[in-house]
Amino acid sequence: MGLFGLFNKSKKDTLDKGLEKTKQNVFSKLTRAVAGKSRVDDEVLDELEEILVTSDVGVDTTIKIIRRIEDRVARDKYVSTNELNGILKSEITALLTENNTGDNSEWELPQDVRPYVILVVGVNGVGKTTTIGKLAYQFKQAGKKVYLGAADTFRAAAVEQIQIWGERVGVPVIKQQMGADPASVAFDTLQSAKANGADVVIIDTAGRLHNKVGLMNELKKIKDVMKKVVPEAPHEVLLVLDGSTGQNAFEQARQFAAVTQITSLAITKLDGTAKGGVVIGISDQFQIPVKYIGVGEGMEDLQLFNGEEFVDSFFKKER
Repeated sequence: MGLFGLFNKSKKDTLDKGLEKTKQNVFSKLTRAVAGKSRVDDEVLDELEEILVTSDVGVDTTIKIIRRIEDRVARDKYVSTNELNGILKSEITALLTENNTGDNSEWELPQDVRPYVILVVGVNGVGKTTTIGKLAYQFKQAGKKVYLGAADTFRAAAVEQIQIWGERVGVPVIKQQMGADPASVAFDTLQSAKANGADVVIIDTAGRLHNKVGLMNELKKIKDVMKKVVPEAPHEVLLVLDGSTGQNAFEQARQFAAVTQITSLAITKLDGTAKGGVVIGISDQFQIPVKYIGVGEGMEDLQLFNGEEFVDSFFKKER
């Protein structure tokens, strides 16, 4: 069933609504591209290439998708423009599956791991703290005992924000004074969580990309110190990206991947943008699974990513 419940009609409706701007952007252009044409030819493929690139799928991933469709056209000899939508859906879904980003909606916490430790990274302003708060809420709703660690000691506001989320969700927040050693906060959090039988620990970190060496050392130190309490920690390094920034999100992913090993992605703010294609491009280019997507303001609008449903909403025809 998945930790956060079944992917039901309500979640699908939220996903449809969240991707509305992206879908309208893609679909209106796709309709114009095939207007008056009965078969998929080079001209249609050129138009399609432009549509995908301008939806922030990214050039390299777009070329991959176009090649796959070209192969299909060559194989089937004749592909009608009516079939194009279905072919796009199946080829992009297949691409996501190859990148281990197929379906995370069934994800469960590993049975033999307590506490499960998630280290959250990302620059300020991408919705990192909100993502942590919503994750904490959903884990708690699933009956899990959650601890938060405020290891972004660089900004006073960051500690306050985590504290507010902790109170709102009703989970403990471990913090120290501003400017404290982030590794020390992480250590305290894990010790406290372990002593109190927590299921999940989520640790916030500072997103100072302008000081790459400092950030790299800081994250390494946090990881090393955590291992003294939980030898396998962190079990997940989650990079939070703002989907509405399009190509900028690609650049942030590139920079963070150079600083530390990222194991999963959360892409937020997809509901206010036409740049939803960034989800497809980033998962393909970095071969890092997209685990969560943010498609609305509500607590439950952070969804475990389901590739097939995402692509379906992305290319959904108007009724």
